Amino acid sequence: MAEITRTGVSIEDDLLKRFDELIVRRGYKNRSEAIRDLIRETLVNDAVDENRDVVATLSMVYDHHLPNLGQKLTEMQHHSHGKVLAATHIHLDDVNCLEVIMMKGNSADIRHLADHMLSLRGVKNGKLVMTSTGPEEGEADGRSHSHPHEHE
Repeated sequence: MAEITRTGVSIEDDLLKRFDELIVRRGYKNRSEAIRDLIRETLVNDAVDENRDVVATLSMVYDHHLPNLGQKLTEMQHHSHGKVLAATHIHLDDVNCLEVIMMKGNSADIRHLADHMLSLRGVKNGKLVMTSTGPEEGEADGRSHSHPHEHE
């Protein structure tokens, strides 16, 4: 486990009160956990901004009655040069399908591919969510990590 360093932060009373309310709503145990998550989120955003490797999900709802739309989406995934790792397709009702596409690559390429899919006629809405694949601080030494309850 990484070494923990204590630090102090000066915050205006009103801002701290609003932050504490957010902490309660989101279910954090303490301010430190919430602040660590904010720092991680900022680092992920920085990785996206700097066009580093990311993993992403693209979720979109589309009209499956539109001719060739499903085929176009599938072809784009096949021609993504390995960026698409997997996809899940769900029939929501008589008209709408939900497609969730998992991707990996540099953020600019992932964003370009997602934008291209979302711009197709018949795609009603969608959202791209990217997160970093880089090691967190303290993991840069190549140590592996495990998930002890993964197979229980």
